[in-house]
Amino acid sequence: MPKVHFKSPLEDVSVEVSPGTTLLDAAEKAGAKVGHSCGGVCGCSTCHIWIRKGLQSLSEQRDDEVDRLDMGFDVRPYSRLSCQTEVGTEEVLAEITEESLTAWLDENPAVRRQLMSEGKWPVKK
Repeated sequence: MPKVHFKSPLEDVSVEVSPGTTLLDAAEKAGAKVGHSCGGVCGCSTCHIWIRKGLQSLSEQRDDEVDRLDMGFDVRPYSRLSCQTEVGTEEVLAEITEESLTAWLDENPAVRRQLMSEGKWPVKK
């Protein structure tokens, strides 16, 4: 089974998943903080991530994902929506974007308050 690594300013986590698993499902299994305001149905861009390794082995982008990414923040050639991207057979390194992390914290205000009280959020650049 391929391993998926999620990297963010707050933490790095990894998980093994079966091919065909979406990166959003892998993130939830790993406990990675990936936002998904629409519930993972390609209705927003809050699960936007950058693929740093393994891009070629992932499922192909569909038109609806490309259209939705056009509304995202800081979109790059290796950007994907984790709810629309299925893992292939190779290891993947995904970087959680600030857009996605902020959305996750909006969805989890108690965690945001805790991180703010600890001086861990917002992330200092």
